[in-house]
Amino acid sequence: MTLTAKEMKAAEKAAFERGISYLQMMENAGRQAFELLLSRRPDIKTAAVFCGSGGCGGDALVLARLLKQKGAEVLIILCCGKPRHQDAVTNFYLAASLDIPMVVGSLLTQEDIDFIRSADAVIDGIYGTGFHGELGLEQEVCCGVINSSNGLKLALDIPSGLECDSGIAAQGTVNANLTVAFHAFKPCHEKAPEICGEVVLADIGI
Repeated sequence: MTLTAKEMKAAEKAAFERGISYLQMMENAGRQAFELLLSRRPDIKTAAVFCGSGGCGGDALVLARLLKQKGAEVLIILCCGKPRHQDAVTNFYLAASLDIPMVVGSLLTQEDIDFIRSADAVIDGIYGTGFHGELGLEQEVCCGVINSSNGLKLALDIPSGLECDSGIAAQGTVNANLTVAFHAFKPCHEKAPEICGEVVLADIGI
């Protein structure tokens, strides 16, 4: 099954009306991404998690928390300021309660960049299905750091910088090795396979 951005939003809304909270969907998404990551990197010790301010960033924060609880050394990079999505804010504080180091994307130090480039896995949770147009300067820089990393590059739902429906890639778009598609494949997964890498479908309870 393939859904456009609008159809995906409608599917989430329908699930919410059936009694599945958006917070639970976010938890499910982050957990599915975590399980997929462990299937590819069972002995993961280090991970850099790039988070946007919306729902995709919230998914990434769930994943960061689960990695920390597993014993991995995790660095969270906030690429669009503080989370604005209500459920992402909840997961921001849950991650903060575990003392996971956080840094703002525009303030990355050389030490941060060295950690990211050497990490076992780098998670792209900057933008999801709502992205269109061009990347902002801070986000493009963060995507560039992701692309320069040596570890497994895992994109949540859609690589940041890639438009969901058209498959058009902005300058600086993340080139993922692996993309976890939540609930359904998106048009861009078929239109831009060289950017998405391997795409694995994940059930998030919808």
